[in-house]
Amino acid sequence: MRRADRLFQIIELLRGRRLTTARHLAQRLEVSERTIYRDVRDLVLSGVPIEGEAGVGYALRKGFDLPPLMFDRAELEALVLGARFVQAWGGTALSEAARRSLVKIEAVLPADRRKEIRRSRLFALDFNVPAQVTSTMDCVRDAIN
Repeated sequence: MRRADRLFQIIELLRGRRLTTARHLAQRLEVSERTIYRDVRDLVLSGVPIEGEAGVGYALRKGFDLPPLMFDRAELEALVLGARFVQAWGGTALSEAARRSLVKIEAVLPADRRKEIRRSRLFALDFNVPAQVTSTMDCVRDAIN
């Protein structure tokens, strides 16, 4: 894993948690605790509001937000496959929302990632889906809302 990717992963792992130890971060990222100490120090020096100290743990101050930079290959494949399942089985409204979501996701991807979406061979079986199934999904969704 590149160092830049690891730094973003540290921020992601600290987000939403109370206190995270260097040992936990090191195990999750498969690096040494010493590397984590060095990375956290560099993040703090670059302005990321990480509170805590070595030997105790670290926490990201509330309110700090760093948007994800890009989906990795597996994340993108999961999103596409999930959207395809919703398109096939989710009922009229959700099917259309899944289609629009895929269009939006594809629009923000770099060209090489867009090609990955088109080349994906994972699909949801969508032939012979009885209209009763999709209309039932619409009724269930309406009842829940």
